Amino acid sequence: MNKATTNGAGHPLDPYLRAERMPHIWCSGCGLGLVVNCFLRGLIQSRLALDKVVVVSGIGCAGRAAGYINLDSFHTTHGRAIPFATGLKLSNPELKVVVISGDGDLTAIGGNHLIHAARRNVDITVLCINNFIYGMTGGQVGPTTPLTARTTTSVGGNIDQPFNIPYLAAASGAAYVARWTTAQVIRLQKSITEALLKNGFSLIEIITPCPTYYGRMNKQRTGLEQMKYYRDNSIVKSGIDPKHAGIEFNGPIIVGRFVD
Repeated sequence: MNKATTNGAGHPLDPYLRAERMPHIWCSGCGLGLVVNCFLRGLIQSRLALDKVVVVSGIGCAGRAAGYINLDSFHTTHGRAIPFATGLKLSNPELKVVVISGDGDLTAIGGNHLIHAARRNVDITVLCINNFIYGMTGGQVGPTTPLTARTTTSVGGNIDQPFNIPYLAAASGAAYVARWTTAQVIRLQKSITEALLKNGFSLIEIITPCPTYYGRMNKQRTGLEQMKYYRDNSIVKSGIDPKHAGIEFNGPIIVGRFVD
């Protein structure tokens, strides 16, 4: 771990980042930095032993997070973060295994692994970063793209019903399910702590800006515009059945802790 810099010489989270990997690859306005910030603060709050925490990621912009965090980490192949994490947990039950990856990686090619890990109640924590699009590969339509939203491969508007990720995870048997956006950093940080300390399969969907592809195609051209949309349109409804938490294009975003 990097030398501590809590004496005012640097950012308090510096010891938890791999400075040699900087600068990161994320675009201006991307919300992934906020996600990493919240994860690290939630991890510190959990008081878990850091030498027992492992971060696993798949492919995509969100998948790069594992390489920037100064913990034992693995960047795996597309859609295979959850089975890799499951293997780690089975081989050493003392580990706290965390998956940080994107909606495309986890719910498209990795969708089968997601539902069966939840069904088996594998004791891992999944942070599913949802920007409604395949950001790294050119902004294609994805399994969470809202109906009628435009992407580079659905320029007339998406015609497919998107996944409701919290509902999918809850219906599959997850022990903890929540959704927050990057506009609710304190609640997100607290939720991450709760998920890390939960026994069983826990999943948090984190909705985050991608102004480069999703935003510019849908009249939210900057990360700031997307963050204002999240702030103004998020409605906290903790405890509701997540089947009622579907996301409509530019509509309200139901957030909260749905299953615990």
